[in-house]
Amino acid sequence: MMSVPPGTGGRVIITDLTRSYGSLCAVSRMNLSVGNEIFGLLGPNGSGKTTTVLMLTTLLEPTEGTATVCGFDIRTDQRKVRDAISYVPQDMAVDVRLTGRENVMMFAELYGVEDPREKTGEALRVLELSDRADELAKVYSGGMRRRLELAQALVHNPRFLVLDEPTVGLDVAARKKIWEHIRQLRDTGMSVFVTTHYMDEADRYCDRVAIIDKGVIRAVDTPENLKALVSQDVITITISGSVVPVNIPGIRFVQADGDELTYYSDHGDTALPLIKDAMTEQGVRVLAMATRRPSLDDVFLHLVDSAEDTTPFKLSTFRNVMGRRG
Repeated sequence: MMSVPPGTGGRVIITDLTRSYGSLCAVSRMNLSVGNEIFGLLGPNGSGKTTTVLMLTTLLEPTEGTATVCGFDIRTDQRKVRDAISYVPQDMAVDVRLTGRENVMMFAELYGVEDPREKTGEALRVLELSDRADELAKVYSGGMRRRLELAQALVHNPRFLVLDEPTVGLDVAARKKIWEHIRQLRDTGMSVFVTTHYMDEADRYCDRVAIIDKGVIRAVDTPENLKALVSQDVITITISGSVVPVNIPGIRFVQADGDELTYYSDHGDTALPLIKDAMTEQGVRVLAMATRRPSLDDVFLHLVDSAEDTTPFKLSTFRNVMGRRG
């Protein structure tokens, strides 16, 4: 198994990191520290996730502040930062005309890896691709292509790995397999920085997460501690007909999503019949009711402004990502 050399872990320290585009502040005075862990950055579209990643990987110059990655400053030691990291964006390229082995070998040679053939074989073995390594990448499944991209990123044995939406477009089994490999990398001493829209994945696999909205970090902690921010039970009600939220003391209406209503209450089991009776009195037909403990989705909704995303849909990016995963 690949491992990070002793004493050279990929620690990241972010200090007042800021990026503005004219009057728009995409990232505002971010302060974070990432160690030997899987660190997740969560936020809606346009929240500043990609801008943060581009700055940490030296692809975008900060307006103010800075960060050190593996001890190197992203503003003054860019070459050393790039030597120490790997970045796997959503639309990282796999050349489908090459075999899996040739794809990884190409990256090994670009990185100037000593003994590129041996390191290529090791990366393919770690990502469980050895038995298919000499097949053309065009016959790989979406999950295999994403693992091949990870092999390309790992061939030079980086200390800090940045993954932008690593499982988007993959089926459940492929997503699970990718996260198993990410966990193994963390266990070898690598620092892993992940952006994801899948809250359930962040809850299950990330050691800590930061929630960002409009360029500002709203909270940073372990998933369990963040879920404690929403200390009440979460009640979901599925109805038929018009949405008619009811007001009951001790029960707080949160949101309506189509025909599903969400409430918070200190005692979910007690609140269920009270909500049903109140809705029945107003002529609302209740189809289903459930109570559960809070999830990261609830924390996200609790902390993040839910204003509708107005970012233009980029059809070319969508086709690129989904075509690559097919």
